[in-house]
Amino acid sequence: MNVTTRGRYALRVMMDLAQQPGDGFVSLKTIAERQGISMKYLEMIVGQLKRAELVESSRGKEGGYRLSRAPSAYSVGEILRCQEDSLAPVACIRDGGVDCDQAALCRTIPMWKELDEITNRYLDSVTLEDLLTGERWNQRPPLTGTEEGGR
Repeated sequence: MNVTTRGRYALRVMMDLAQQPGDGFVSLKTIAERQGISMKYLEMIVGQLKRAELVESSRGKEGGYRLSRAPSAYSVGEILRCQEDSLAPVACIRDGGVDCDQAALCRTIPMWKELDEITNRYLDSVTLEDLLTGERWNQRPPLTGTEEGGR
């Protein structure tokens, strides 16, 4: 899995909107300035977020964008999937299925499918609220490389 700049920026935009007080709308220009993202690129990202109904928009002087739900109701997985073609670890795995001429002979497919499931389950378990508070990770000791599975 390789999350593109588009996916990472979508998370930044969603976090930016989640940090705004009240139910007001935030202009694209304000988001672009705060996040250091070009307006043109941001328009594409926010357009996808709007089509996925993750954000609401309003026109006019006080217009802009805002979250359509509470931060705790968004998973990182849904935000990334609205921007990325695929979050699968290899090209032959798509939407949980296999698209490969060699699938009948390939002994690695079950491993790739399982990794895809683990990745999606994890990303779907992390919320926008988790990212904002950081509490999810503050409750665990950091990995040092000596834990089970470390080298």
